[in-house]
Amino acid sequence: MPPLPRWLGLAGLLPQWACLLALLIGPEEWRPAILALGWAYGALIFSFLGGLWWGIAAARHARGKAVPRWLWFVSVVPSLLAFLLCLWTGDWAGPLVALGIFIFASLLIDRIMPRYGAPSWWMGLRVPLSLALGMATVLLGLV
Repeated sequence: MPPLPRWLGLAGLLPQWACLLALLIGPEEWRPAILALGWAYGALIFSFLGGLWWGIAAARHARGKAVPRWLWFVSVVPSLLAFLLCLWTGDWAGPLVALGIFIFASLLIDRIMPRYGAPSWWMGLRVPLSLALGMATVLLGLV
């Protein structure tokens, strides 16, 4: 795996873990803002994953190779799920836990992506990032 994607990917975990730390040690009046930030960041990254899948499909198509229809459809699912979670009217626990579970579940699609053009090191990057982000997001919802 090239070092730059590894380090940038790990740096992308910092905002969510910083939210969790701030929630644990910060004043109670920060709580609503921290939970909103954590949800927004998790939703942003989850949507980004769909964009990565779309990009892999588009690159495959540009090389003249067949792209299964399901790949185009699944690529928009993260953004749609994140949007639907915006409609939640209760506390933050439900949307954060659901979002964390969706991030964990994204590995089911990620593991297939090397067949369609993702680099050979894809899962070496995606597994730790999705597990760490999913865990931080679920913990935000449970703390």
